[in-house]
Amino acid sequence: MLRCILILLLGWMGFGQLFAQTYQRIYRLPIKQEIAQPVRKIVLDGLEEAKEWNADLILIEMDTYGGAVDAADDIRTALLNSAIPVWVYIENNAASAGAFISIACTKIYMKPGATIGAATVVGSDGEKVDEKYQSFMRAKMRETALQRGRNPSIAEAMVDGSIVVPGVNDSGKVVSLTSSEALNLGFSDGTYSSLQELLRDKGLENSEQKEFETGGARSLVLFFLRPEVSGILLAVILLGIFFELQSPGVGFPGLAALIAALLFFIPNYLEGMAMYWEILLFLAGLLLLGLEIFVIPGFGVAGIAGALLMLLSLVLSITANLPAEPGWGISAPDPNGLIRSMWVVVLALLGSLGLALLALKTLPKSNFFRGVAVVSELKSRDGFRSSQPLDSSLNGKMGIAMGPLRPGGMVDLDGKDWEARSVSGWIERGQAVQVVQQENNILLVKPASAVKSDT
Repeated sequence: MLRCILILLLGWMGFGQLFAQTYQRIYRLPIKQEIAQPVRKIVLDGLEEAKEWNADLILIEMDTYGGAVDAADDIRTALLNSAIPVWVYIENNAASAGAFISIACTKIYMKPGATIGAATVVGSDGEKVDEKYQSFMRAKMRETALQRGRNPSIAEAMVDGSIVVPGVNDSGKVVSLTSSEALNLGFSDGTYSSLQELLRDKGLENSEQKEFETGGARSLVLFFLRPEVSGILLAVILLGIFFELQSPGVGFPGLAALIAALLFFIPNYLEGMAMYWEILLFLAGLLLLGLEIFVIPGFGVAGIAGALLMLLSLVLSITANLPAEPGWGISAPDPNGLIRSMWVVVLALLGSLGLALLALKTLPKSNFFRGVAVVSELKSRDGFRSSQPLDSSLNGKMGIAMGPLRPGGMVDLDGKDWEARSVSGWIERGQAVQVVQQENNILLVKPASAVKSDT
């Protein structure tokens, strides 16, 4: 009997030493926010850094209520393909997408009171989406559990409460497991009050550790990649373009849109989300809009094409990309995330238009607007007079531009000053012009040379 005890003790000591010898370098990776593109980048970058650092073990510290399925699926695939073992320590919550990711890890450890499960796919309104998405998620959860040697039925029941697992899900509700339930069912590999206790129990407390760095420039980039921040930037871009079209010229709306575009595209480009050709699409759209505003009168083909190119660029820049094709160097957007990105931009566009219309309706009546704008009446008894009335005899008259028309300005016709607007690009000061039409007490003019060439 004593011999058996000694053999077991020596075996346990040898097992502990095996852990200590095998896992000498531990790379720690946090997942403590909503699962979205920033977390996807953290995990993918972390896995690459762990590989470069020659880590023996990757340890994920998990506490999340879930998030986007596409980002979670990318993380899950990367974890399953990792040549380095991946453990997860669930500090509090591994709900929804967090459960999906946790099941893809080699080992699952939980803190007392922590939970895992509730992976039903829901929409942005929190309501359960239709069956085809639930079926997709069930299949993914089942396959992931099978690859890691966990009960696939429990994994499916975390998505669909109608799946009956005796002793686990007899109520027809979606499964969530506490730390003790997960341990008793063999779904987790241990319960520890702290990460230090886990490492000590496995004989790894003296292993060299490295943590994923989230400070500095990386922290700033990840901040601008957060869904709520990206949404605000999208709204500012769209609102700025809308108001700039209402009053052409380089003003505050255009400047705000430009700054928001820089803050939107630069982080996405640095993190490999926005490709250079997607940014070029946005610049091409901006150029077409500029031509429509300053060169081509009205809002026609160039303006519509420019707006569509800019919207397309915004959609593509927030869509994850597939690996680049060899020899081409161009990474195509992932079709699975394209529809979601389209909805994000469409909702941002509708929200921006709603805010713009609300602002146009309420802002002129606000105290703030009255404090910064001139709203006093110009009455005739105070000496103010309206502009000179126009008559049809002015059509066809020749005059001189008193200043640059870009597109508006003043022209001299027979010694009188008239308000005018160019309908044929910019007109320089002193250039001969001819009246072609009248509109709302404003003369519409063209360069005299352009009129002659038309005839």
